[in-house]
Amino acid sequence: MLPRFRALAEGDIAMKGTDDPVTIVDREVEAFLSEALTKLAPGVAIVGEEAAHADPAVLDHLSGQCWIIDPLDGTANFTEGKEPFGIIIALADAGEAVAGWLYDPLKDRLCHARRGEGAFVNGERITARTTGQSPPVTAVSRMFLTPDQAAHVDARIAPHYTLVDIPRCAAEQYPRLALGQNDISSFQRTLAWDHAAGILWLNEAGGKAARLDGRAYRVDEQNKPGLIGASSPALWDEFVARVLV
Repeated sequence: MLPRFRALAEGDIAMKGTDDPVTIVDREVEAFLSEALTKLAPGVAIVGEEAAHADPAVLDHLSGQCWIIDPLDGTANFTEGKEPFGIIIALADAGEAVAGWLYDPLKDRLCHARRGEGAFVNGERITARTTGQSPPVTAVSRMFLTPDQAAHVDARIAPHYTLVDIPRCAAEQYPRLALGQNDISSFQRTLAWDHAAGILWLNEAGGKAARLDGRAYRVDEQNKPGLIGASSPALWDEFVARVLV
């Protein structure tokens, strides 16, 4: 991955859709990880972002035992020669993440968690902490909001929070929620390869990530919109109360 950062050739980038690039790095890393994980756990299905784009039937595996791979999270940043970007892997069973890894190769930072065993950064157990700022720091992307949703943010959220932009990289956004940089983040799209590992890690750290109705995130409900992550359950509750007014 790193040798190609800021060194992509024109033919190394394609578009899957509007503002949705894919690079040779996405494809090669996914192929490498798919092979390695299959050797590690034969018989466990692989749900890779690029494989699912090529064949949506791959998503059927999300309800069973599977590895979920985002081979290059933050592809748009990577293609522009910007940080952050990373690799995300989750292990799920029966629609729920049971382990997850978020790796930032530039920082050499590995966040990982196993259900019920806590959250770790480079092997050190961590506890989620807030920014300590008032008003709380909230990362909100308007990219996928309807005009009505954007107006709701302006009317109900902006007056009570310090709004900042998202990094366009879940492998960075979730660590920000536990490591004192952001207090809250609101997500509209909830694709499994973006969120399964980060949600598990944040919850294991003592923060809170859940659907707006408080239900736990399931990897096989990735087409359902709306998800809130926060550095503490209290901040989560306060934010959701404002959103649902």
